[in-house]
Amino acid sequence: MRKLTMDELNRISKAEFEQAAKTPIILILDNIRSLSNVGAFFRTADAFRIKELVLCGITACPPHREIHKTALGADETVKWRYFETTEAACQALIDEGYKIFAVEQVEGSVLLQDFQFEPKTAYLLGNEVDGVSEAALPFCNGAIELPQEGTKHSINVSVCAGIVMWEAFKALRPNEGNKP
Repeated sequence: MRKLTMDELNRISKAEFEQAAKTPIILILDNIRSLSNVGAFFRTADAFRIKELVLCGITACPPHREIHKTALGADETVKWRYFETTEAACQALIDEGYKIFAVEQVEGSVLLQDFQFEPKTAYLLGNEVDGVSEAALPFCNGAIELPQEGTKHSINVSVCAGIVMWEAFKALRPNEGNKP
Protein backbone atom coordinates (compact mmCIF):
# COMPACT_ATOMS: atom_id res chain seq x y z
CA MET A 1 0.00 0.00 0.00
CA ARG A 2 1.16 3.53 -0.78
CA LYS A 3 -0.37 6.96 -0.62
CA LEU A 4 -1.52 8.45 -3.92
CA THR A 5 0.37 11.40 -5.32
CA MET A 6 -1.34 14.72 -5.98
CA ASP A 7 -1.35 13.94 -9.72
CA GLU A 8 -2.99 10.56 -9.11
CA LEU A 9 -5.82 12.18 -7.14
CA ASN A 10 -7.07 13.85 -10.34
CA ARG A 11 -8.28 16.94 -8.53
CA ILE A 12 -10.37 19.30 -10.60
CA SER A 13 -9.75 23.03 -10.91
CA LYS A 14 -12.01 25.73 -9.49
CA ALA A 15 -13.39 26.35 -12.97
CA GLU A 16 -14.08 22.64 -13.49
CA PHE A 17 -15.72 22.45 -10.04
CA GLU A 18 -18.03 25.32 -10.95
CA GLN A 19 -19.19 23.46 -14.08
CA ALA A 20 -19.34 19.98 -12.51
CA ALA A 21 -22.59 18.22 -11.61
CA LYS A 22 -23.59 18.89 -8.01
CA THR A 23 -25.35 16.80 -5.42
CA PRO A 24 -28.78 18.50 -5.60
CA ILE A 25 -29.19 19.47 -1.96
CA ILE A 26 -28.66 22.59 0.12
CA LEU A 27 -27.50 22.90 3.72
CA ILE A 28 -28.91 25.69 5.87
CA LEU A 29 -26.60 26.71 8.73
CA ASP A 30 -28.74 28.09 11.58
CA ASN A 31 -26.59 30.42 13.70
CA ILE A 32 -23.40 28.34 13.72
CA ARG A 33 -21.01 30.04 16.13
CA SER A 34 -17.72 28.24 15.45
CA LEU A 35 -15.64 29.46 12.53
CA SER A 36 -13.94 26.06 12.46
CA ASN A 37 -17.32 24.38 12.03
CA VAL A 38 -18.21 26.77 9.21
CA GLY A 39 -14.93 25.94 7.49
CA ALA A 40 -15.61 22.22 7.95
CA PHE A 41 -19.04 22.63 6.33
CA PHE A 42 -17.38 24.20 3.29
CA ARG A 43 -14.66 21.57 3.06
CA THR A 44 -17.08 18.64 3.25
CA ALA A 45 -19.56 20.34 0.89
CA ASP A 46 -16.72 20.65 -1.62
CA ALA A 47 -15.82 16.96 -1.22
CA PHE A 48 -19.38 15.83 -2.04
CA ARG A 49 -20.07 18.70 -4.48
CA ILE A 50 -23.07 19.95 -2.53
CA LYS A 51 -25.10 22.49 -4.51
CA GLU A 52 -25.06 25.29 -1.94
CA LEU A 53 -24.62 26.36 1.67
CA VAL A 54 -27.01 28.93 3.14
CA LEU A 55 -25.49 30.80 6.08
CA CYS A 56 -27.87 32.44 8.57
CA GLY A 57 -27.79 34.79 11.53
CA ILE A 58 -24.51 34.77 13.45
CA THR A 59 -22.93 32.23 11.08
CA ALA A 60 -19.74 33.83 9.80
CA CYS A 61 -19.30 34.28 6.05
CA PRO A 62 -16.26 34.10 3.80
CA PRO A 63 -13.86 35.62 3.30
CA HIS A 64 -12.57 35.01 6.79
CA ARG A 65 -9.12 33.78 7.81
CA GLU A 66 -10.43 31.27 10.37
CA ILE A 67 -12.99 29.79 7.96
CA HIS A 68 -10.37 29.57 5.21
CA LYS A 69 -7.91 27.80 7.54
CA THR A 70 -10.33 24.87 8.05
CA ALA A 71 -11.94 24.99 4.60
CA LEU A 72 -8.55 24.77 2.85
CA GLY A 73 -9.90 26.82 -0.07
CA ALA A 74 -13.34 25.20 -0.31
CA ASP A 75 -14.78 28.56 0.78
CA GLU A 76 -13.72 29.71 -2.70
CA THR A 77 -15.42 26.85 -4.59
CA VAL A 78 -18.69 26.05 -2.82
CA LYS A 79 -21.60 28.32 -3.68
CA TRP A 80 -23.10 30.10 -0.66
CA ARG A 81 -25.45 32.90 0.28
CA TYR A 82 -26.34 34.68 3.51
CA PHE A 83 -29.66 35.55 5.21
CA GLU A 84 -30.05 37.62 8.37
CA THR A 85 -32.51 35.08 9.77
CA THR A 86 -32.96 31.36 9.33
CA GLU A 87 -36.68 31.92 8.87
CA ALA A 88 -36.04 34.21 5.88
CA ALA A 89 -33.71 31.61 4.38
CA CYS A 90 -36.25 28.84 4.84
CA GLN A 91 -39.02 30.91 3.27
CA ALA A 92 -36.80 31.79 0.29
CA LEU A 93 -35.99 28.12 -0.29
CA ILE A 94 -39.64 27.10 0.03
CA ASP A 95 -40.46 29.79 -2.55
CA GLU A 96 -37.81 28.17 -4.81
CA GLY A 97 -39.59 24.81 -4.48
CA TYR A 98 -37.41 23.15 -1.84
CA LYS A 99 -38.54 20.85 0.93
CA ILE A 100 -36.76 21.45 4.22
CA PHE A 101 -35.79 18.84 6.78
CA ALA A 102 -34.28 19.68 10.15
CA VAL A 103 -31.42 17.50 11.32
CA GLU A 104 -32.53 17.46 14.92
CA GLN A 105 -33.84 15.33 17.75
CA VAL A 106 -37.56 16.14 17.74
CA GLU A 107 -40.84 14.29 18.09
CA GLY A 108 -41.58 12.36 14.93
CA SER A 109 -38.04 12.50 13.53
CA VAL A 110 -37.00 9.79 11.07
CA LEU A 111 -33.78 7.89 11.70
CA LEU A 112 -31.18 8.66 9.06
CA GLN A 113 -31.04 5.07 7.81
CA ASP A 114 -34.81 5.15 7.17
CA PHE A 115 -34.85 8.53 5.38
CA GLN A 116 -35.43 8.70 1.62
CA PHE A 117 -33.18 11.36 0.11
CA GLU A 118 -34.64 13.37 -2.76
CA PRO A 119 -33.28 16.18 -4.94
CA LYS A 120 -34.36 19.75 -4.27
CA THR A 121 -34.23 19.29 -0.50
CA ALA A 122 -32.54 21.52 2.06
CA TYR A 123 -31.22 20.25 5.38
CA LEU A 124 -31.32 22.59 8.35
CA LEU A 125 -28.50 22.22 10.87
CA GLY A 126 -28.55 24.13 14.13
CA ASN A 127 -26.39 25.99 16.57
CA GLU A 128 -23.79 24.02 18.53
CA VAL A 129 -25.53 24.63 21.87
CA ASP A 130 -29.21 25.19 21.09
CA GLY A 131 -29.66 23.12 17.92
CA VAL A 132 -32.18 24.13 15.28
CA SER A 133 -34.06 27.23 16.44
CA GLU A 134 -37.68 26.80 17.52
CA ALA A 135 -38.62 29.61 15.11
CA ALA A 136 -37.26 27.64 12.12
CA LEU A 137 -38.97 24.32 12.90
CA PRO A 138 -42.41 25.34 11.48
CA PHE A 139 -40.77 25.76 8.04
CA CYS A 140 -39.67 22.11 8.03
CA ASN A 141 -41.42 19.24 6.26
CA GLY A 142 -39.93 16.85 8.81
CA ALA A 143 -36.77 15.97 10.69
CA ILE A 144 -33.93 13.49 10.44
CA GLU A 145 -32.17 12.13 13.47
CA LEU A 146 -28.83 10.35 13.57
CA PRO A 147 -28.94 7.25 15.76
CA GLN A 148 -26.69 7.56 18.80
CA GLU A 149 -25.91 5.14 21.58
CA GLY A 150 -23.39 7.06 23.66
CA THR A 151 -23.87 9.13 26.78
CA LYS A 152 -23.93 12.56 25.09
CA HIS A 153 -26.76 12.16 22.57
CA SER A 154 -24.98 14.84 20.61
CA ILE A 155 -22.68 14.93 17.59
CA ASN A 156 -20.65 17.96 16.52
CA VAL A 157 -22.76 19.82 13.96
CA SER A 158 -20.15 19.77 11.20
CA VAL A 159 -19.54 16.04 11.73
CA CYS A 160 -23.30 15.47 11.67
CA ALA A 161 -23.53 17.44 8.43
CA GLY A 162 -20.75 15.34 6.94
CA ILE A 163 -22.69 12.16 7.67
CA VAL A 164 -25.84 13.62 6.09
CA MET A 165 -23.90 14.84 3.04
CA TRP A 166 -22.34 11.40 2.55
CA GLU A 167 -25.73 9.68 2.74
CA ALA A 168 -27.24 12.19 0.30
CA PHE A 169 -24.27 11.76 -2.05
CA LYS A 170 -24.66 7.97 -2.01
CA ALA A 171 -28.42 8.17 -2.59
CA LEU A 172 -28.52 10.92 -5.21
CA ARG A 173 -25.28 10.24 -7.10
CA PRO A 174 -24.86 6.47 -6.70
CA ASN A 175 -22.42 6.00 -9.57
CA GLU A 176 -20.09 8.62 -8.11
CA GLY A 177 -20.09 7.04 -4.64
CA ASN A 178 -18.92 3.69 -6.00
CA LYS A 179 -15.69 4.85 -7.64
CA PRO A 180 -12.56 2.99 -6.52
